[in-house]
Formats: sequence, C-alpha cells, structure tokens
Amino acid sequence: MPTAFVTGAGVRLGRAIALELARAGHDVVLHANASPLDEVADAVAKLGRRAHVERADLADAAQVDALAARVAAAHPALDVVVHNAGVFESISFSGITRAQYRRMLAINLEAPFFLTQGLLPSLSRAPAPSVVHITDIGGERPLPRYAHYSVSKAGLSMLTRALAVELGPAVRVSAVAPGTVVFPADFDEAARARFLARIPLQREGSAEDVAHAVRFLVEAPYVSGHVLAVDGGRGSAL
Repeated sequence: MPTAFVTGAGVRLGRAIALELARAGHDVVLHANASPLDEVADAVAKLGRRAHVERADLADAAQVDALAARVAAAHPALDVVVHNAGVFESISFSGITRAQYRRMLAINLEAPFFLTQGLLPSLSRAPAPSVVHITDIGGERPLPRYAHYSVSKAGLSMLTRALAVELGPAVRVSAVAPGTVVFPADFDEAARARFLARIPLQREGSAEDVAHAVRFLVEAPYVSGHVLAVDGGRGSAL
C-alpha cells in the first residue's frame, strides 16, 4: 500500500492534503507540532486508509532529525512526502529579530531540506517517489511586512528545482504555490476586499484547491521541478 507523509497535517491545507491523498489510496503519516490530529486520523480511517501520528517541533533541528529517523524506520519505502508545515507572520522589516528570522527559515526551509535528506533512503525504495513542497506566490511577489516569510518561500522554490535536478530520475520534486487561500482569521472585510481586487477569479481559494494540485503533482509522472501556482490568476495580474 503506498504511503504519504504530510507535515502540518492537523489543520487547513495540511488536513485537506492528507485527506486527498487518502482518497487517492495512500496510507498517511500525519505530522503536527501542537495541532490536534485525532480528527484527521479518524477521517483517514473512514476513507479506508491507515493513519500514523507523529509529533515534532520543526524549529528544533534535533527533533527534525528524530522525526525523519522514526518515519524512515516505520516506513522503509515511502511514496510521497509533502512539506506543508510553515510559519506565516506579519512583522515590519525593521522589527524582525534574529530569533524570528531563524525560526521562520528553520520551519519553512531547513526542515523540508533535512527531512527530505533523512527520508531519502525510504523514498529511494518506493517505485515512483514524489516530494511536494508547499511554497507561496509571496516567494515571487512579496508583500510589505513579510520579508522573512518571502525569503523562506523563495528558498523553498529554489530547493524544489535544485532537488529535481539532483534527485532525478529516481525522485520527482515539485511544488504548489498557493495565492490567497483561506484568509487568515485576523483579516477584516477591508483587507479581504483589497486582496480579492488583485485576483482575476475574484475569490479566495480553498484548501481543497491546493490539495487537488498536490494530488495532480503526485500522480503526474513526467512533471518534476515545477512550481504550480494555485492563485486564481493573481500571479499574472499587474
């Protein structure tokens, strides 16, 4: 039975991705740091697939290494890895501390780098392994107050391309770059209207929109090194 490992699987995009991969026939290893995972695991089971729960703080390098070792030991052949876990915060450039910068890059960029490195033996034993990063159009079109976030996602897009070159042909590596998908809870109506005005499709995306894109990349055997925008056309707008 194929197995997928999804980080940040407790809520929002991660939950939707885990369930979509379960619908596609994968058992799912669910990771979260603090988010509840029981409901997601139950939902996976209702889809007829097995769920395994893992906890780790991806800002802690030792925990990242331990997580990779546990998953590799439990799943000697791993078919899919989805790096979804991430930090998103608004801070002016002048106010970003070194600790905030390091935490942002540790979770959004370093954890995917070293988790994939640690899981490479398991990936190499699968018949058609695939790694998918969840980046952001902010890595290409930055906004004020998100400098450290944009840097982390730009790095993740480059990591996608670098690993596609280095790990091919054995492992395919691609990415999904969401645009305005599931507004943050602290966005008021005025902020939502400003964002929607930039989107040709005139709506926010759903978590399921991103999950369907991940499934496409997992199932597309001749796609690697590609960053797929799921942004309602926002990246094409002026």
